[in-house]
Amino acid sequence: MQPQVTLATLLAEFPLKILTLSSDRTRISGIAIDSRRVQPGDLFVARRGGSVDGHDFIDDAIDRGAAAVVGDRQISRLPVPYLRVEDSRRALPWLAAAFHGYPARKLTVIGVTGTDGKTTTCNLLHRILAGAGFKTGLISTVNAVIGKEVLDTGFHVTTPDAQDVQRYLSQMVEAGLTHVVLETTSHGWAQYRVDACEFDIGVVTNITHEHLDEHGSFENYQAAKARLFESLQITQPKAAGSIRLAVLNRDDASFNYLAAVAADPKISYGQDSAADVRAEAIQLDDGIHYEAVGEGFCVPVSSRLTGEYNISNTLAALTAAVYGLGIDPQVAARGIAGLDTIPGRWEEIRLGQDFTAVVDFAHTPNALRVVLDSARKMEPKRIIVIFGSAGLRDRDKRRMMAEVAAEMADISILTAEDPRTESLEAILEEMAEGARSRGGLEKVTFWRVADRGEAIRLGVELAKTGDIVIACGKGHEQSMCFGTTEYPWDDRTAMRSALAELVGVQGPQMPWLPTRTK
Repeated sequence: MQPQVTLATLLAEFPLKILTLSSDRTRISGIAIDSRRVQPGDLFVARRGGSVDGHDFIDDAIDRGAAAVVGDRQISRLPVPYLRVEDSRRALPWLAAAFHGYPARKLTVIGVTGTDGKTTTCNLLHRILAGAGFKTGLISTVNAVIGKEVLDTGFHVTTPDAQDVQRYLSQMVEAGLTHVVLETTSHGWAQYRVDACEFDIGVVTNITHEHLDEHGSFENYQAAKARLFESLQITQPKAAGSIRLAVLNRDDASFNYLAAVAADPKISYGQDSAADVRAEAIQLDDGIHYEAVGEGFCVPVSSRLTGEYNISNTLAALTAAVYGLGIDPQVAARGIAGLDTIPGRWEEIRLGQDFTAVVDFAHTPNALRVVLDSARKMEPKRIIVIFGSAGLRDRDKRRMMAEVAAEMADISILTAEDPRTESLEAILEEMAEGARSRGGLEKVTFWRVADRGEAIRLGVELAKTGDIVIACGKGHEQSMCFGTTEYPWDDRTAMRSALAELVGVQGPQMPWLPTRTK
C-alpha cells in the first residue's frame, strides 16, 4: 500500500531553500512529474526541461487530482498548496526520498559512474556481493533487480528518474536487502536524479568523449561524473557503518582530477605500477586472466568476459568489494568468475556460421576503439563493424567514430542509430566524411546503409570464414527512435535473423524500421 504523508513531513529534513509555501498540512499519497499520470492525492513536481516546461501543465495536474504542486516559478492563486523552491528538478529527489522514508539511509549504497563499462562493473559487483552472502539489489540502465524480481528500467540507457530510483530503493528495504549497486550516468547526475541516494562507495570506470551535447564541454561532463565523489561527503551516518570510499581508475586520464575532488579515503586500481590494486601477469584467450595484487594479497582472477577492457571492469569491482566492504579477495574472484555474460556486451550470436558474430553496446569513440582493439587481438581474418551515431546528440562523435572504424576495422557499415528528428542522410554524410578523412573508400572499405536491419544483413553477407562481424551501439536496448516515435528494435534479434537467413535455419523475423525499403 502506498504511504501517505503530509507536506510538513516531506519537508522536515529538506536540505534546500524554500521560497514560499502556502500550506504544509496537505496529505500526499504519491509523487508525479508527468501531469498525464497524476493520480488523486499526488504531489505534482513541475520541472523545466529542454523543450517542455512542466509549469505549463499545472492546471492539468490539478484537474486530475493533484493535492499540491512544487515548482520554481512565482505562481499565485492556485486552488491547492504551492511549494516554490529555487530549482524543482533538484528538489524532486529529496522529496521522493522523504516520501519513502529515506530508504538509502537503511542500505549500503555503491555508486558506479563512467563513460564505458558501468553496466558491466555493476553486474560484477552485484555478483560478488551476492556470492559473499550480502542481500544485494541492483539498479542499472538495463534493469532493476530486487531479490528474484527483475524490473525493466526503460527503453534507453540512462539513470531512471529520481522518484523511480527512490521507489526501487524503498522496495529493496521492504524486501530485506542490505546493499544496492546503483549505476549512475552523467545525465543522472546533471539532472539530480541520484541526489538523496546517500552513497557509501563511489566507483569510476573511465571518463572519455561523450554527451558533450548535453553538458556543453568535456569539463562540464567530467564535473557531472565527479558529483558521485563529492556526494560521499554529505552522506549521513548509517546504522551499518560509515564507509565513504572513492575507487578511482589509475590508468584513466580522469585520475588526477577525481583524486583532487574525492576526499579520503580513496583507493586506485589499474595496470599502472602506482595503482593500489594492480592487474599483473595478464593473459587473453577465451576470456581474461590475471593476478590481482594489493596490499597483503595476490589472487588469480579469471573471467569469461572477453576484451582487455574487462580487466579494468573486473578490477574495479574487486577493489570496491575488497577495500570497501571487506570481502575476501578469493571470494571476490569467485564472484567475477561466476558471471558469464552481460546483455548486449560482446554478446556472441551462434547459428552455425563459420565466422564470429557479435552484438556490443560500444557507442562512444573510446568504447568502439577498445572493442575493435580486442577483436583484432583475437586474430580474425577481417573485422566488419556496423554502427551509427545518434541524432540530437554529440555531433563530434559521428566523425570520431567513423575515423576509429576506418583506422581499425577492415569494413565499416554506417547505419541508423536513433536519428530522432535529425536527417539520417545528413548524419551518415558526416560519418562518411570521417571515414574518408582516414583513407576510407565508399563501397570498398565502407558502406552507407540507412536501414539497420539491411546493414546487419550486408555485414553478414560480406563475412567470410574466420571474420568477425560486430554490430555496435545498441547492445541491450529495445527500441530505435525515428522522429519522436520509439520503434521496437533489438540488435540481437536482427543479427539472429540475418544469420538464420544466411545459413538456412529457422530464426526470428527481422524487426521493422521506417527506413526499410523492401
